[in-house]
Amino acid sequence: MADHSQMKLGRKAIKTDTRTLAFGDYLTPALPPPPAAADWTKGITSWGMMLNDTLGDCTIAGCGHAVQVWTANTSGIVTLPDPTIESYYEQWDGYVPGNPNTDNGGVELDVMNDWQKNGFAGHALLAFADPKPAILVEIQQSIALFAGVYIGLSLPLTAQTQAVWDVVKGGGAKAKPGSWGGHCVYVPKYDANGFTCITWGQPKTMTLAFWKKYCDEAHTLFGQDWLTAKGAPSGFDQAQLQTDLADIK
Repeated sequence: MADHSQMKLGRKAIKTDTRTLAFGDYLTPALPPPPAAADWTKGITSWGMMLNDTLGDCTIAGCGHAVQVWTANTSGIVTLPDPTIESYYEQWDGYVPGNPNTDNGGVELDVMNDWQKNGFAGHALLAFADPKPAILVEIQQSIALFAGVYIGLSLPLTAQTQAVWDVVKGGGAKAKPGSWGGHCVYVPKYDANGFTCITWGQPKTMTLAFWKKYCDEAHTLFGQDWLTAKGAPSGFDQAQLQTDLADIK
């Protein structure tokens, strides 16, 4: 049995913006269906806690894990040191070291906007677009084409002690979405049975049923590290995406 009860979360309430691009709008008819499985973890089992055991910085840790995935599959894995992670938790989420009253987590949309505007320790975010969490083919395409998806979960208390995150039937109040709290993770792997995220330094698998019940936010990140090495995938309309981005005020 796992025990995550002492781990921190830190995803604050979902914020939306009508200008945010919809990922599905750029999946053209020329794009083949997503493969049955995709895995960009490179077999890595230890990703680094990125302070998420002591701070509610999951929105920043998720960014750090995205950079690890992109670089592990292109130039060689880059792991941002903890002081760098903490500095972005300060800049983007308002944390003041030594003041626990400011350790309040962050908003995924705000973090992505800051990343796109300012960069993240030399790693640029060119854009982001949102797949719909309930449309699994969009989520799978995000992972297969762009090495992952940055998501938000409304975790139940039942998730604290599960080796594989799954829906507990008859779990009562402990199985209610958000009864534990909101959490941000990066998801670089899927197969027919579910998805695997990186959280608290390790891969964590969740069933399809768990995803459908508890995932309520998803964002495809277009990282410079990834696109420079891999280019735009055939059948994904990146040119239109760039045009639409230019129209956002």
